[in-house]
Amino acid sequence: MSHRDDTPAQESAGQSTEQSYGQSAGQSRRGFLRSTALAGAGAAAGGAGAAVLGATPASAAEGAEATGATGSARTGTWRPDTEALRFTLAVMPDTQFLYWGSQDSVNRTPQEASFRYVVENSGDANGDNIVFMAHLGDLTQDADPSSFQQVDKAFALLDRHGAAYSVLAGNHDVSGDDGRGDTPYLRTLGPQRFAHAKTFAGADPTGYNTAHVFRAAGRSWLLLALDWRTSEQGFAWAESVVKAHPKLPVILTTHDLVYSDYDDNVFPYESGDPEDNAVLSDYGRTVWDRLIDGNDQIFLTLNGHYWPPARTTAKNAAGNDVHLHITNYQNRYFGGGGMIRLYHFDLARNTIDVETVNPWILAQEPESRSGLAAEHARITGPVDSFSVPIDFERRFSGFAPVPARPARPAARELVKGTLAYWRFDGQGAPGTALTAGDTVRDLSGKGNDLTVVTLPGAAADALTWSADHHPDQPAHASLKFGGGRNPLHGSYLTTGARAPLNGETFESGYTIETFVMLPLDWDAGNNGWASVLSRRGSAGDAGKHGKNTDPGEPVLQLSISNNGREPQFNHYPLNDTYPTTNWGHGLVELRWWHLAVVNDGRRTRLYVEGAPVVDNPNRLSAGLTSLGLPWLVGGHEYAGAVDMVFHGSVGDIRIVNRPLAADEFLTAR
Repeated sequence: MSHRDDTPAQESAGQSTEQSYGQSAGQSRRGFLRSTALAGAGAAAGGAGAAVLGATPASAAEGAEATGATGSARTGTWRPDTEALRFTLAVMPDTQFLYWGSQDSVNRTPQEASFRYVVENSGDANGDNIVFMAHLGDLTQDADPSSFQQVDKAFALLDRHGAAYSVLAGNHDVSGDDGRGDTPYLRTLGPQRFAHAKTFAGADPTGYNTAHVFRAAGRSWLLLALDWRTSEQGFAWAESVVKAHPKLPVILTTHDLVYSDYDDNVFPYESGDPEDNAVLSDYGRTVWDRLIDGNDQIFLTLNGHYWPPARTTAKNAAGNDVHLHITNYQNRYFGGGGMIRLYHFDLARNTIDVETVNPWILAQEPESRSGLAAEHARITGPVDSFSVPIDFERRFSGFAPVPARPARPAARELVKGTLAYWRFDGQGAPGTALTAGDTVRDLSGKGNDLTVVTLPGAAADALTWSADHHPDQPAHASLKFGGGRNPLHGSYLTTGARAPLNGETFESGYTIETFVMLPLDWDAGNNGWASVLSRRGSAGDAGKHGKNTDPGEPVLQLSISNNGREPQFNHYPLNDTYPTTNWGHGLVELRWWHLAVVNDGRRTRLYVEGAPVVDNPNRLSAGLTSLGLPWLVGGHEYAGAVDMVFHGSVGDIRIVNRPLAADEFLTAR
């Protein structure tokens, strides 16, 4: 059965089980085994692991930081990297069992250990780059003023170090809805606490609903911290805050939203779906209907209150995913011991990697930990450690679209040493065909124009103009090739018989660039090894021999292999009789890729999207062998005859007689 929060100290609203509302989200695993940042906590905090809950009296806890027992002297400063594409949101669920003042049962040590971890890991050097921390409510068990006095002292650690954080009230902190008026919670953690915080964006008139804006990955993010029971005026206020920040992605935190629908005595260790095991509560349905569903900016919600942890994904009114997560460990060892959930946002990988750690236990010397404590240092079940794939740009495009990069004139791309520059804009309407004899001019002015060659029996649309392009391509156009080898068909382009480029040998180095996209119907057997760009003349005719030499293959070819759609640059240098071959990684279909080959006169390097590939041979490779024959775009020959035509799209092509740095590529900003 699902476990819910125990009876609140003052009031609890009834809940009912509802049908699960959502779609499953993807999952993968990546370890985040970090403990070095906790070394400063010392063995003094570690000794608490053997104590019973509440064994540290408030008076002793008050002096712990001042005496160095909690390691505050080594806590460091708040220093997140707000521009890095990787950052972390720390989430702390219900810590109520650490604060039960009316029972004289208070222990700040575990929570303060987590707070120190948050501050210590705010820098990118440690890999976490924590930029914000959100508490999910139920800070106390009894809402007693004495409990909040101790909570106040714990959060003062974050305040002293300038950490950015939010809090909200749970049902053990308050009663009724946000119109309740004055409470110990409000006096301790109300808006006045954030008056000087740079991330504080305001509160509603009651003070129980707050908004926070933090910067990460070069943009601003809005986090709403809503009350345990938000009234109509509170929802209206939240709506107004979202509308006042129309381009900001929104994370919504509240105490009660979804609950788990599985028995933690069985799942997730033996059965069930770790990606779809949360259900909207009665109140959660209200929050969904009143605020989440109609605001596409809200992409992630976090709540505590219930246990065990769970998650699901629901579609909002715009048809986009909203990830709904519950995290709560109050039923675990030491009331959760200040456990924190770390949401590692990786905008480079379009993923949020999630892990659950207990900094208080990790700070203890391993030999001093009890067996139960050791089990809870990191929680690694499928509902505690997982990954959420999110294409951030696409998910946020409805309210914060990324401006398309405008096309750039050809003259801007004619860097020193440009020998050929072919692009396909302004010459034909998208979808219309090129026919035999059509010409594509060389915009470098060097006279290396291309002419269309159509094979017998080619389809009418074997080669067409297209408006499709790589987002960083100078020209917003391309050519779409519909070729193949079985049977041989299609159209390709060739330089003229007397084109100056034909005789170039590039002794001082070169850079060759282009853009490619492979269609879904690309077939290894029919399209593998077709060339994007090649040079006529066979290796045998050029007198090449030795290891890996195929005498019938062309002296140069930039091709797509039949094994995983890998780009390959195979060329015969001037200094040797056998080829140098550079291999890239597999290219995903329906995505544009920028390919660049750079030679500095000694070594040849292949780049994909500006990054060097792993298989760049470290051998002398000077110049390019030439028989004075034409270059082909989209064509490949063997033993002197064209034997296959490229299948896919090709964008701008530029050939330069010197090595270029990555910031000089056609993709450069």
